[in-house]
Amino acid sequence: MTTSRGRPADAPAESGLSASRRIYGVLRERILDLEMVPGQRIVELDIAAEHAVSRTPVHEAVQRLAEEGLVEIRQRVGTFVARIPVDGLEEAMLVRTALEVAVVEKAAARLTPAGVAQLELILAEQRAAAEARDMRRFHRADEAFHAALADIAGFPGVWRTIQLAKTQLDRFRHLTLPLQGRMQSVVEEHMAVVAALRDGEGHRAADTMREHLDHVLPIIGMTRAFQPEYFVNQTATGRRHR
Repeated sequence: MTTSRGRPADAPAESGLSASRRIYGVLRERILDLEMVPGQRIVELDIAAEHAVSRTPVHEAVQRLAEEGLVEIRQRVGTFVARIPVDGLEEAMLVRTALEVAVVEKAAARLTPAGVAQLELILAEQRAAAEARDMRRFHRADEAFHAALADIAGFPGVWRTIQLAKTQLDRFRHLTLPLQGRMQSVVEEHMAVVAALRDGEGHRAADTMREHLDHVLPIIGMTRAFQPEYFVNQTATGRRHR
């Protein structure tokens, strides 16, 4: 039997550090999935009550999220989910593209039939998610696809670096998925990458990956027009995340 918070009812009590890590993971996922939207107030006491812990591990988790730029703490005002920094997206995309293109080039040289099968299985899952219009499932499959490429390349640690670089991009990408045809386009672009890899054409695979990632930034303006309150231009406001 489990509690409403997903832990076994008879599990030993968590340490403060363990609770902090768990709550950090839950809040981070909610923020990235836009379950907690930019600008939303965060009340630490409410979160502590939800997770049946003291305020201390919640505060530690919130501080860690603030260091990542996902939470904004305004003295004497409150704590809020940070808005998406428009002027940081291009920089994050630059880092991601450079690393992902390098990963694909390495993967082309190390691809095996088992690797092809793994990628095709992930693509099948992503297609099913797109057809079901299940954005969370689609995003999980998208993450699995790119992580698998790093594994095939022999550099799984690079994917962890990419994940850190693309934190704000993930929130933006969640906003783009409801756009008509967006999920199907991503699937087709992934299929093109796999086709090039299967053909043993590393340069073509790298170029295809670059084109795939280059499609993200041009739709910022369109997406921002739908939810302008979710975004902030840090250069214009003079504020920067820590």
